[in-house]
Amino acid sequence: MNKHPAPQPWQAVVAAPGFCLGIHCTEDEITDIHFIEAQAEVAALLPLAKEAVRQLRAWLKNPAHDFTLPLAPAGTHFRRRVWQQIAAIPPGETRSYGDIAKAIGSAPRAVGGACGANPYPVVVPCHRVVAASNGFNGGLGGFAHQRGGFLLEVKRWLLDHEQGQR
Repeated sequence: MNKHPAPQPWQAVVAAPGFCLGIHCTEDEITDIHFIEAQAEVAALLPLAKEAVRQLRAWLKNPAHDFTLPLAPAGTHFRRRVWQQIAAIPPGETRSYGDIAKAIGSAPRAVGGACGANPYPVVVPCHRVVAASNGFNGGLGGFAHQRGGFLLEVKRWLLDHEQGQR
């Protein structure tokens, strides 16, 4: 017996340089966004997915774009506090896991866990949270519970994009 249900089809897929963003949504709320390997775009199936595509493309052109997407409530109270702190980091800037932890009275490792569980990457820009030192992954830390590979390359691209280097 399969213990995991088959994944839902994306309501839209947006191409970015070297990766794509897969969007899940209802008619009223974005339920999650995923970084996925580069593939063909999928046209929006719902009006909200079409708006999400528009806003993600706007961000790809201008990383200062402010998102106004309705996000489905997700996560524990603690995770929501972390995501609120992350959402306040301006484009082109970063904060350390320790900075976020200090702001909410927590620990850096717990902040890292909340960052990795973020269901709305780019919209809630968890890529702007980095390690305090240059030791681990050159200061990048992890990304989406990964310590290397595809997702860490995506994080590098996102940070470079927001700093105007791409």
